[in-house]
Order: sequence, then structure tokens, then C-alpha cells
Amino acid sequence: MSFRSGHHFLQLPGPSNVPERVLRAMDRAVIDHRGPEFSSLVPELLDGMRELCRASGPVVLFPSSGTGAWEAALTNTLNPGDALLCAETGQFSNQWAEMARKLGFSVELIPGDWRHGADPDAIGERLRADRGHAIKAVMVVHSETSTGVCSRLAAIRAAIDAAGHPALFLVDTVSSLATMDFRQDEWGVDVMVSGSQKGLMLPPGMGINVISERALTAHRSSRFPRSYFDWTPILELNGVGFYPYTSPTLLFFGLREALKMILREEGLANTLARHARLAEATRRAVAAWGLELVAQDPREYANSLTAVLVPAGIDADAIRATILERFDMSLGTCFGKFKGKVFRIGHLGSINDLMLAGTLAGVQMGLRLHEIGTVDGVNAALAYLSNRNEDAPKTAAGRVPAGVA
Repeated sequence: MSFRSGHHFLQLPGPSNVPERVLRAMDRAVIDHRGPEFSSLVPELLDGMRELCRASGPVVLFPSSGTGAWEAALTNTLNPGDALLCAETGQFSNQWAEMARKLGFSVELIPGDWRHGADPDAIGERLRADRGHAIKAVMVVHSETSTGVCSRLAAIRAAIDAAGHPALFLVDTVSSLATMDFRQDEWGVDVMVSGSQKGLMLPPGMGINVISERALTAHRSSRFPRSYFDWTPILELNGVGFYPYTSPTLLFFGLREALKMILREEGLANTLARHARLAEATRRAVAAWGLELVAQDPREYANSLTAVLVPAGIDADAIRATILERFDMSLGTCFGKFKGKVFRIGHLGSINDLMLAGTLAGVQMGLRLHEIGTVDGVNAALAYLSNRNEDAPKTAAGRVPAGVA
């Protein structure tokens, strides 16, 4: 079809939809990145990001993707050849580990089946065995975007503490930030890694680190070569509202609008509750279709996306292609061992009940064209969304977000 009426449904697990008001906030003349308007904007954004992450430490905003923020987390806190422990939870945990290897670190990967989050017991056991404290950091992906599996950060922090190990705790929140409960200070996360294009409802282009005091101390003694991603000049110039390079100024205005929406208007507790509710509705639709989630432990269901296994002999990418061609909707593909076996439904960022209903209707129509899922999963989701007496879904931390009725 050369013409499509209506709008395209972008239901990837990121980049996510950018709200009109965020687009309008960025639709402005470029300003002087060394001028007073920009210098007054910077501290407002850094304070807002600390509030979003429940963190007290410095925030660094890079012109990059989340991958750049991965590199910054490693090179700013560690030394050449350091030993790292990484939990395999999917494609992105493996890519982060591979980056660390390319940078010359010694990486030990705790194997995983891609259907469970990082195992706190396995991490604790390995750290207890490391009596010489050779391991300098533990790397965990909070919400594994490739599988819809969430790792239990509070339990992992408890396991690190119980082992009495000083390793830094590095956490990827690329698809969990502003979609799932994250408490940097409370959970003892030393470096948070994220990006702009998912829960923050911005276009791609901004990488994010949030840094603990322990990580800052490690940074001061780090001898790893770095330039563009070096925290030191950034933190120095942030004190007067500037950066050591040309910043993505229009993204900064978009971030201000997004933080206003999340923190001041909807409220963070309600934002998290909305994501939890939409995720649960999606999972009920999948169950009604007779399909299986990739995530197997209900404590580890991600609220940012749902990854769905298709029956043996069916090509998940063929279903995605049908849905794109017939209904103008983009779903996420999968990688590695799940390539062609899984499609991913994104329900994060700027999305409401009716948008999810349309998304699930598009998936259901595509499944039926492939003679899958003859039961009405959409109705199962709608019954849940329209019933206020349903039990409130738990967050991945195992507790109901404040503000959930």
C-alpha cells in the first residue's frame, strides 16, 4: 500500500512514541549552548533525573545512545584488565558483556536461559568464592528488552551485601526507567545506565549515567583511558550549567517537558501503576490466545514490554511482517536463540488504555491471519482494564506502587 490513513502504531519496546507536547517543546529555535538560557535549564534537568531515579548523586547526560552510557559506566569506574561479573539474561546483557571484553576487561558470564532474570543466589555464591575481591563490578540489566524479563535488583543488592563483597553494582535501566520501580540509593546501585528513547518518551540520542558516591570514589582512582565519556570535565562544568562539548539542546527541552509530565502531572507512582496495569492486561491477552510468555517467573515480568513465544514451526517475524503490512503496526523482533520464535509488544512511555486496546487488536488480527490464537485475547485485556475491582498488579520489586487504588 502506498497510502495509509490514520497513524502508524509504533509498538516497539523502544524507541517509543514521542508525545505531541514533547515534540512541540523541541520544535523551537536552537539556542546558545553557552548562554544563560541553557545554563539555567541544566540544573533543573539534573534535579529532575535524580528525583526520577530516587538518587542523590550526580547525573551525566551524554549525546549518545544507551550503549554509550554503558561504555561510560565501565571506563569511568574501572581499571584496565579488571574482572567483571555479568548475569546473562538476554541479548543486551550479552552485548554489554561483549563491549566490556572489547575494552579489555576480564568478563565472567553467569549463564542464563533468557527466560529468567539474574539469579541473586548465583551472584552471591560467586562473590563469596572471590575471597581476594578480584571482581570489581557486577553488571545487571534491570529490564531485559530482548525478552521482557526483569531482574530483582533489591535481592541482588542484598546478595552482594551478604557476601561482604565491595564490587560496584552497575545496572542497565534502558527500558525500565520511568516504567518500573527503580530506587538507586535504596538498592545501592552504583552506576545507572539508561537512554532517552523509551520510558522518557524522547527520540533516541541521549545516554544517561546516575552515579553513587562509591562510584565517584572509584572514578577518581580509575586509570582507564577515556576522553569523550570522561565524567570529570562534565561534572565540573555542570556546576555552572554547561558541558565540555555541544549538547543536544533540543533534546534537553524535550526532557524538561517529559519530566514535567511524569513527575509533576501524572506523578511517578501513577506512571508506574499505569505501566503495571497495561502490562498485566497484555499478559492476560497473551494467555487467552494460548501463547506463552518468554518470562517464566511472575516476579520477573517486565512492565515495559511483553515478549511472546509463537508455536513451533511458525515464524514470528512473518507474523510481524503481516501486522505491519495489513495493519500498519510495528512490533519488536527478537535476537539470538529466540530469533524467529518471539515477537515483542512494547507498552511503555506515552500509551493509554485505548492505545493498548488498538495494539492488542492489531496483534490478534495478525495472529488469526496465521491461524493462531482463535480465543478473544483482546476481550480478556479489556475486561481487566475496565474492572476497577481487580487486584492491583505488583511491581517487579514485589510491592504495589504508591497511589494504586
